[in-house]
Amino acid sequence: MPGKPMHGQPLPPYFRIDPDTALAELGTPTDTQGFAVIAEACARGRSDLASRGLREDGARRLRPFSTWEITRYLIPVAPAHFRRVLRANPDLPQGRSETEGGAKWFTLDEVLRLRAHFGAEGSKSKPYLPYRPEGLPAKMVAVANFKGGVGKTSTVAHLAMSAALDGYKVLVLDLDSQGSMTSIFGGRVADEWQSVYPLIARHYAEHLEAENTHRASRGETALPLDDTLTEALGISAGDLVQSTHWPNIDLIGAQLNLYWAEFQIPVWRMAARGWKLWDALTEVLERDGLLDAYDLVFIDTPPALGYLTINGLAAADILLVPMGASFLEFDSTGRFFDMLHTTFASIEEGENTAARALGRDETAFQWDAVRTIVTRYDGAQQGELAALMQAYLGPVMSPHRQDFTALIGQAGEQVQGIYEADYRDFNRETYARGRETFDETYAAFKKLLMGIWRREELEARDSRDAQAAQ
Repeated sequence: MPGKPMHGQPLPPYFRIDPDTALAELGTPTDTQGFAVIAEACARGRSDLASRGLREDGARRLRPFSTWEITRYLIPVAPAHFRRVLRANPDLPQGRSETEGGAKWFTLDEVLRLRAHFGAEGSKSKPYLPYRPEGLPAKMVAVANFKGGVGKTSTVAHLAMSAALDGYKVLVLDLDSQGSMTSIFGGRVADEWQSVYPLIARHYAEHLEAENTHRASRGETALPLDDTLTEALGISAGDLVQSTHWPNIDLIGAQLNLYWAEFQIPVWRMAARGWKLWDALTEVLERDGLLDAYDLVFIDTPPALGYLTINGLAAADILLVPMGASFLEFDSTGRFFDMLHTTFASIEEGENTAARALGRDETAFQWDAVRTIVTRYDGAQQGELAALMQAYLGPVMSPHRQDFTALIGQAGEQVQGIYEADYRDFNRETYARGRETFDETYAAFKKLLMGIWRREELEARDSRDAQAAQ
């Protein structure tokens, strides 16, 4: 009989299921309207969870930072020297104490002002300001993998926050219609017209306008521009940028209707085979000045290799691929890279067949750096497999593995990033240990970024020197 012990051991739970009890707990079948009921329940729960960390007006707020945090993590000075500088410069932010004689707390805006002061007046041997060569555009960083649950959105969010705390001006671009990144930064997106959709539509419309100029010169009938394309021509990337509760992080958000782009883009492509859709994001952001307005653009892509992801990957200078230290995730990531090769090689071959025939420059995609990052790492359980993965991937795999700690779990429950968590809600040692893994992740990324910028800086200098010598 079900449930009767066998050999003195209780039976597994799947042997103790009574059909009538199962039927009683089953409930009624779900129809199409049932999805709406479930979605509405999720929306109520999401609003309830998101209300943590919101002001009364419904906007997200960023917590203040203490003198201890500032001198340990943000501005490399001794606490005593920090306090002396504030006393000597009463025009600088002085912070606020929550209790009589208590620690001083500063907003991030104030921290940025203080960093600028130390950068201008402090020791030239200390890195108060982040490295950023003049005259070079922002670096675009795509984080992608078509396997869900690998920490893709979390990696983008924490890298963006790390860079902002480091003093960089950051734009976050959400290409995922699920809008998780938009929620993290408190973005409000009413429909697809407040996402990247109109930018891609505008790029296509501009292609049609150029094509119609050629057609007119040949006496041919113009290609029609519908109302959608005409409206998109009047939208610039700056119109879509939202401020966030971080003073130096802006956002172009996403919502569910953005998924419509996955159906519309191939229709446009079929109508105009000469339209280079993979250049849309790069060219629009560049023409609209956003690559000069920011230091870094982080792109969160959908967990699929669709048209939006292709746009994000083609725009990126740096590609980061998060993955877990498991056989299935290693296998899936390998397939992802295989699909990337097939996709971009196919685009190159299609473009270059015509380019060679016409004597034009050929298309060749190139990324400054590609790295995989092991996320949610458990050294006690996954060390051997991670070492094996490192042996096969070599320098493509970042040597730093992002640990999963108790602080990461608690911060996730509070709907915020690690850097948004108030260390007073934890043991200070727990906080320091919890953020350490993200600090190391950012350090590995920043080293990559600085190396790329330095290479370009030297190349630009050598080019100037060569021109001057002619």
